[in-house]
Amino acid sequence: MENYEEEALEQLVLAPYVQKSTALRGKFRYVGGNQFRHAFSTFAILLDYHYIDPVLLKASMIHDVFEDVECVSKEEIVSLDKDGPKVYDLVMEVTRNPKQSKQEFLEHILLAGSTNAKVLKCADRISNLTDLHLDTFDKEFIRKYINETKEYVVPMAEEVNPFMLFELKDLIKKREKSMNFTTPFWPLQRKKD
Repeated sequence: MENYEEEALEQLVLAPYVQKSTALRGKFRYVGGNQFRHAFSTFAILLDYHYIDPVLLKASMIHDVFEDVECVSKEEIVSLDKDGPKVYDLVMEVTRNPKQSKQEFLEHILLAGSTNAKVLKCADRISNLTDLHLDTFDKEFIRKYINETKEYVVPMAEEVNPFMLFELKDLIKKREKSMNFTTPFWPLQRKKD
């Protein structure tokens, strides 16, 4: 870690966001554990890629609260600290509206999302792919998830971070190999309007 990164982290007040993310402890993950641990995983991935942006890191801690629990409100997040309004906006950018399909949601981030939304979605997907195993998910779900990643998240990574792109492609390749997919789905061509 560089000196400037260490100094920036020393100034980061994360405790209020960690407290809000504890609402995710009761939200079960199929791979075991809970969404609270997933929030920390996403946070750690961002740190690993040297993202020290306070809004991005704070948002990573609560990026799933509005999808997964009903006990957190906009007012609570906005009033946490000076970054609260920006953190809330970023979290909402990566929160799927229940009326949207997953594909519509991901396509919106890809085509109209902010850089931070794309970075956060890439870190989130890296965490999720790391937890994607045949003993937990059926083969068709894994195939669909990998294809979705190729179509929407890989292009996000191409825009925002070549190292995240490399990791996503590596995870995809390993998952395809471990699933014994006989026909690799790489590269997937996005539909053009």
